[in-house]
Amino acid sequence: MILGLVAAAGGGLEHRLRPELAEPAASRGWRLAITFTPEAGRWMSETGEWDRLQALTDLPVRSLPRLPHEPKPYPMPDAFLFVPATANSIAKLALGIADNQALTALCEAVGAADVPVIIRPQANADHRAHPLFPTHLSTLRQSGCHIDDSPAESSWTPLLDLLPTH
Repeated sequence: MILGLVAAAGGGLEHRLRPELAEPAASRGWRLAITFTPEAGRWMSETGEWDRLQALTDLPVRSLPRLPHEPKPYPMPDAFLFVPATANSIAKLALGIADNQALTALCEAVGAADVPVIIRPQANADHRAHPLFPTHLSTLRQSGCHIDDSPAESSWTPLLDLLPTH
């Protein structure tokens, strides 16, 4: 089964994604389809994490969309984890704004009734105080997404237990 592992440019991404999610998911038998927002992709490339993550999967790690003449690199994943999900990306996803490859994949998944989407928000107090932040989370919940709003320092690994078994 394919796990769509999507990440925005939230603090700690370059240190946590591989050991807390990608490696444990791969060891549980998930085939990883890893997609970054453009800024997260830049971070991961700069730190060398892009290549380390690519070594965990036979599917291309992505941050850019494919060209119109290129085939999709893999089918719709069986489930998605969006970690970390920044306030900016949460707002876009709640509004259906698919202006980068990561949000395009997530918007399609939210629209697919049988694809679980689990989201771990990572937003500071000022972003959370924005009057529409709670509405964005509510919209995503109403769309069938599971929001795990644990503290930012909480391990990401337990999110894997929320995925369907295979």
